[in-house]
Amino acid sequence: METKKKLSAGEKFAYGIGAVGKDMVYMLSASYILYYYQDIMGVSAVAMGIILFVARVFDAFNDPIMGVLVAKTKTRWGKFRPWLFVGTVLNAIVLYLMFAAPPTLSGSGLVAYAATTYILWGVTYTMMDIPYWSMVPAFTESGKEREELSALARSCAGVGSALISIITVLSVSALGKMAGGTTATDIERLGYKYFALCIAVLFVIFTTITCVKIKEKSSVEMQTASVKEMFKALVQNDQAMTMVVAIVMINTALYITSNLVIYFFKYDFSPSQWQANYTLFNTFGGGFQILAMMILFPLLRKFMNTMKIFYVSFTMAMVGYVLLLGIAFSGTQQVYLLLIPAFLIMSAIGMLNVIVTVFLANTVDYGELKNHRRDESVIFSMQTFVVKLASGIAALAASVVISIFHIQKDETAEVLTAIDTSSRIGLRMCMTIIPIVVLTIGLIVFRKNYILTDEKLEEISAQLKAERNA
Repeated sequence: METKKKLSAGEKFAYGIGAVGKDMVYMLSASYILYYYQDIMGVSAVAMGIILFVARVFDAFNDPIMGVLVAKTKTRWGKFRPWLFVGTVLNAIVLYLMFAAPPTLSGSGLVAYAATTYILWGVTYTMMDIPYWSMVPAFTESGKEREELSALARSCAGVGSALISIITVLSVSALGKMAGGTTATDIERLGYKYFALCIAVLFVIFTTITCVKIKEKSSVEMQTASVKEMFKALVQNDQAMTMVVAIVMINTALYITSNLVIYFFKYDFSPSQWQANYTLFNTFGGGFQILAMMILFPLLRKFMNTMKIFYVSFTMAMVGYVLLLGIAFSGTQQVYLLLIPAFLIMSAIGMLNVIVTVFLANTVDYGELKNHRRDESVIFSMQTFVVKLASGIAALAASVVISIFHIQKDETAEVLTAIDTSSRIGLRMCMTIIPIVVLTIGLIVFRKNYILTDEKLEEISAQLKAERNA
């Protein structure tokens, strides 16, 4: 087997910049698609929740098939780059269309448009996301280099998602006014249309850099499997399935918060200045997430292993949600107090996303030893699916909350006003307690089932080397 060379700084940058663009696109869809169609375009919250969830069920069949297609691909440009580039271009086009719903559409026509574009967005996102993450084990040896590349990619992805959280609302407002919007609704509708276009263009540029600079270095042939064999292999890889549950829970908690917090600021905490306060909250939250992945995680890594950091991060998130609930019910109007739970929650989520990516990559070696096949694309197709599944579950949960507690603007009011007291209480409880419950379930499953400690991984690596050299 050919020895893999260390990745250059240019290759690491190119791989990282691809993650920035990829997660800018994903966060725009995951955090704002429900708000765009429900609060701006007027689609029923429950209808949108069902659309977003059904699209994720569809992905249960689409994503694994895409993993097999990637594994079987052989071209002069490699296995991954053709899918990565074509998928990115198609996804960028669909992203723009998704946030450019014709204002003349209404009722069932608008629902059909939302459903069609969102399902197509999920298909094209899978087309480029699976090959992107499949490069991790293909580019690196197990151990330190893989952990460093995974951490870099996840950190860059965090930068992309954090940027969207920080700039979206104010950018939408500015672009909507520049496009000639007059009413508040028109400004937001036009703003999202042109903001999505800007993000789509950046996405294509960033991925092009990745495709030009990155070359596949692994000489190991990836064995392919039928869909039936693939599902069997995944079920047999208990460590991969454990990480699937953990990733679903972590991301569901995050997306429930991100879907509901915009309503918290707009209709509860600060209706008169919600855009400024929401942007401030997201600016610091996104900043905390980036710093946690790029500085806090490497710092903690010097003193403890990834397993300990995993538990520390869960504790931080739980404490953050409890503080957020307490501050929401305190009646304070001091937005700066909300930065404390923002630090705890977003720093924790940032580190957890780095760690679960590393843990998932480790399950590839475990699966090879246990099942005698190395299914990188299969394993990483599950990461793509479960993260999107989490966003679908979160959107459905958020839409139910919005519907039950009647969280919507008062069309008769001349200025934006707060929702009634019972609705505010329901919103506060749901955006904090539901994520706590979801995270607790993920922690219990992980603690009970995950066994891939550093010592166990060294043992697996030694066994694999012995088998390959036999």
